[in-house]
Amino acid sequence: MVPGVTIKGLSKRYGDVAAVRGLDLQVKPGELVALLGPSGCG
Repeated sequence: MVPGVTIKGLSKRYGDVAAVRGLDLQVKPGELVALLGPSGCG
């Protein structure tokens, strides 16, 4: 099955704060995905 979304090496910073570092993710069609932080918010 062909992936619906493929992400490789994603990084996101807010100033000096790294929110995401080196994320690799593959989501198949029909799957649901949530990214949660340490406090459980996403």
